[in-house]
Amino acid sequence: MLENLRLSFQSIWAHKMRSFLTMLGIIIGIASIIAIVSTIKGTNDELKNKLIGSGNNTVDIVLKENGYATSFSSSSDLPYGVPQVSDSVREQILALDTVESVTCYTKRSYVDVYYLNESFSDPTVIGIDTSYFSTAGYTIRCGRAFVEADYTEFRTVVIIDSSLADEYFPNEDPVGKTIEISGTPLTIVGVVTETDTYEASINSLEDYYNYQEDDPIRLFIPSAVWPILYCFDEPENVIVKATSTDDMENAGAKTEDILNAAISSSQTDVKYDAENLVTQAEQLDTLTSSTNIQLLWIASISLLVGGIGVMNIMMVSVTERTSEVGLKKAIGARKGAILGQFLTESVVLTSIGGALGVGAGIGMAYIINRISGVAVAISVPASVIAVIFSMLIGIIFGLMPSMKAANLDPIEALRRE
Repeated sequence: MLENLRLSFQSIWAHKMRSFLTMLGIIIGIASIIAIVSTIKGTNDELKNKLIGSGNNTVDIVLKENGYATSFSSSSDLPYGVPQVSDSVREQILALDTVESVTCYTKRSYVDVYYLNESFSDPTVIGIDTSYFSTAGYTIRCGRAFVEADYTEFRTVVIIDSSLADEYFPNEDPVGKTIEISGTPLTIVGVVTETDTYEASINSLEDYYNYQEDDPIRLFIPSAVWPILYCFDEPENVIVKATSTDDMENAGAKTEDILNAAISSSQTDVKYDAENLVTQAEQLDTLTSSTNIQLLWIASISLLVGGIGVMNIMMVSVTERTSEVGLKKAIGARKGAILGQFLTESVVLTSIGGALGVGAGIGMAYIINRISGVAVAISVPASVIAVIFSMLIGIIFGLMPSMKAANLDPIEALRRE
């Protein structure tokens, strides 16, 4: 085997230009596949890290009635058999291996909010607990977060998000100002901003409709103050922060099961439903999978061309070395030894081409990233498989020339000298 390898490298080195041109088809094919796989993987990873959970691995579990998110305008609208999220239920959720933290909230949109005589445009008011900001991915930009006393003393305080602060308090500090929500005055004690946000690329009308609702202005109040504004407690929604992006689907599903187990068995219309963003992302990937497969097939054509080139050059090599083969067989070399020598040379040739192709593909991927800004992620398994595949090409397309050499008649071979 080692002798075959030595002879293979010796033959390749003796015909450097011819060997390189033979490998070129393999190099181009492997490089194209590695570049395509890298951009696909990079795009998918970016989707998981940014679109899913806005980059912080959160899953929203929302109470729905007949498939639609619930909303309540009076206590008579409250569904029966749906309790508040108790401490024991929260502890069950936190005990899940895939859950890092949990928070409960209530939400109401299109409420009346005023500052002086100015009405805010379509604000959303959210009643939150003390763990909401850390779980949902918010940081304090100025002022303070809610403290325990805000809940125990039922303080009428509010925290606004940065988009509201920038729009309605552009040249002043909003902290300390008083706003009115549904007729109740509340003092602004802080401004928050989202830690991780994803800026959607709007390139078409479809993109616009997909992302037009992604940035409402939000006001946060302590959950204890919610009944002061709306006169009754409401069932809560839940946000869980998963330990990793890959655990989001599992964390959401198990949390959904725990919450639904607390609902009365006679209640069939109202259930908690976890946002399955991982599945949504997979469905989005499926939309482009056919295009990606076509690109991979097109790139694979160059591998076929490269394989034919390898077969051709090995045929030439067998013809050139006919007398060498005849001499070896005349002194006792078996068919298997001759077959192994030429097959090893073919495999070495394509393996070198595969390795060079992987390097070229990685380089192409980063060039694409620099030019177009498309995210790339190098797949080590794909690189290893590419080299192994190039070796298989050497075996497949080198088999016929190797068998031709092994089947040469030694007398006829020596006579050609």
